[in-house]
Amino acid sequence: PSAMAEQQVVADLRENCATPASLLRDVAAAMADEMCAGLEKEGGSRVKMLLSYVDKLPTGREEGLFYGLDLGGTNFRVLKVQLGGNDKHVISRESRELAIPPHLMSGSSSELFGFIASELAKFVADEEQGTSLSNGKTRELGFTFSFPVRQRSVASGTLVKWTKAFSIEDAVGKDVVAELQTAMQKQGLDMHVAALINDAVGTLAGARYYDEDVVAGVIFGTGTNAAYVEKANAIPKWEGELPNSGEMVINMEWGNFYSCHLPVTEYDQSLDNESLNPGEQIYEKLTSGMYLGEIVRRVLLKLSLQSSIFGEIDRTKLKTHFHLRTPHISAMHHDNTPDLKIVEEKLKEILEIAGTSLETRKMLVEICDIVTRRAARLAAAGLAGILKKLGRDGSVDKRRSVIAIDGGLFEHYAKFSKCLEATLIELLGEESSKFVVVKHADDGSGIGAALIAASQSQ
Repeated sequence: PSAMAEQQVVADLRENCATPASLLRDVAAAMADEMCAGLEKEGGSRVKMLLSYVDKLPTGREEGLFYGLDLGGTNFRVLKVQLGGNDKHVISRESRELAIPPHLMSGSSSELFGFIASELAKFVADEEQGTSLSNGKTRELGFTFSFPVRQRSVASGTLVKWTKAFSIEDAVGKDVVAELQTAMQKQGLDMHVAALINDAVGTLAGARYYDEDVVAGVIFGTGTNAAYVEKANAIPKWEGELPNSGEMVINMEWGNFYSCHLPVTEYDQSLDNESLNPGEQIYEKLTSGMYLGEIVRRVLLKLSLQSSIFGEIDRTKLKTHFHLRTPHISAMHHDNTPDLKIVEEKLKEILEIAGTSLETRKMLVEICDIVTRRAARLAAAGLAGILKKLGRDGSVDKRRSVIAIDGGLFEHYAKFSKCLEATLIELLGEESSKFVVVKHADDGSGIGAALIAASQSQ
């Protein structure tokens, strides 16, 4: 193998991951078009544009005691908020995070919900010790459930399929609220599920509570999704009564977006072919935390096979799918030491690649940069697509528009979030971007469910 081989691999990667502004504008336009198609009719687009049945977002005027439950991964969170209306907002909040025992992730539905309800009951008992807050009133709970759900009303929805680490066959097709409600009754817990939402809707609600200019909630974490506020009369596929508010929150499920303009490489194609859901969630596979490390691993494997850059190594670790994770590439990408010590450590520790030259380590940082910049720029194009659909991309509208973002990728991978924000400014232009704000909504989804429960019940 020649010394030029590695240069060629990186040059090809750079070229195939290129995201010039012209391409990103095409992606944004395609996203806006897919949004319209998905609202037009059921199944009209790869972007599902699901009705959330949330037609009233929190205003900040809500009062009282509300609970939230957030289940979206290997942990779940229970929380309690005391709301004091306009002047006081959140008077107090208590929360508890619990791990779900792995055997329950593939057991039966009643076991999983039984476990969650019993932990919720313990939390309520501990929180309400010696108080008579409930005074005969049923407690109200908002439930954040971040798996694909076919929503029937604001407080009911059937599970379409599990994702991530879950596979509980007998829960698929069931109403998850009914399952939880039954489990709570068995625990003797007097609690009513007032709303079923996902983390994107929760992020939107949590941020809207403090700022009425929030128009969308977006997750960039393990996966990616977005929810936004649409005018009810702009949803042709909606058959029921139009709500008094004239608005409806749409859960886009935008991870499944695809357009011929997306810069897909050989590495993305092989990742997709070998994934659990080939041909699906292509936008998510280019932009979210579950996949960025894996794309880099595939590039490094090709480098090790086509060049002598790593010398003689045992490729076992390098050949293991998902062994290189996004937090690892983030650590390498942010390495500021003069001799790239952290890159050296990570290569040795995770992939068992030792004795690399500084040149090689620099090349590694560049590969992380190419893959993450592409992700962040495509993410920004998605946001521009939402703003375009809403007519808030600055061409006409001079209203302030706030996009609330949550998720570990955005929160912890600084070069990703910086690049996303800079790219959005580039796409909107200096003038229009003065009216658009991107803000990090910390733990939006947990408190968002409790806030939607509050706005529903009042």
